[in-house]
Amino acid sequence: MTERLHEALDRVTRVRGVRGVLLVGLDDGLVVADAVMEGVRANAVAALAASLVQRLARATATSGIGQPGFLHLEAERGALLTLAVRERLMLVTVAEPGVNVGLVRLELLRAGAEVR
Repeated sequence: MTERLHEALDRVTRVRGVRGVLLVGLDDGLVVADAVMEGVRANAVAALAASLVQRLARATATSGIGQPGFLHLEAERGALLTLAVRERLMLVTVAEPGVNVGLVRLELLRAGAEVR
């Protein structure tokens, strides 16, 4: 992982409520790089996010609206946010309930610029 990418991921984790951020391959759901807190199961999160985004991509393609760029999934105990950064790569953030989604998205966009 390049130093600039590491710094970009670290900036995302500094947002209050963010528990981790991962760079994930969309095709296989494998972690390319990560910055996660203890207790975050990075491999499981990556696989889940890749599966969700792939299924959503098929649905949005069928509906004619194109590929998803940003996904925000809220659950009982937190949130999952994804951002497409390259054709087959995405950033995935695991966050606590009530996280400032706008600030997380801004930092994801900045981190994504380092990946592109």
